[in-house]
Amino acid sequence: MSQMLLQTIEEAGVAVLTLCEGIEESEFAKSRLTRQEVCRQLGILGIAAHDLAPSMQAALPEIDWASWSNMAESEAKDNPKLWQVISVLVPETLMWLRVYRNQQPELFRTASV
Repeated sequence: MSQMLLQTIEEAGVAVLTLCEGIEESEFAKSRLTRQEVCRQLGILGIAAHDLAPSMQAALPEIDWASWSNMAESEAKDNPKLWQVISVLVPETLMWLRVYRNQQPELFRTASV
């Protein structure tokens, strides 16, 4: 279960960065469709992070789980720091996931069927 949530976090984060690649904050603010999809992906990411077991969060301490839990509890579109989440929190989270995947690959393995 935790591995699937980590995968969801990673996929949603990559989607956010892909959607925002090459655009400035002012362009993002004007693009209703991009904003809407980014907020949807951030909601998915926030819920997955919020649902991650505390023991798994403790195993990945550099990730800002408190900010992601706050994101899950409020709508992304209403977050006054939305651009900061996109430009700082998402890239940092993805970077730390890569580091932890290399250091602790067992946390990311899904059970074979």
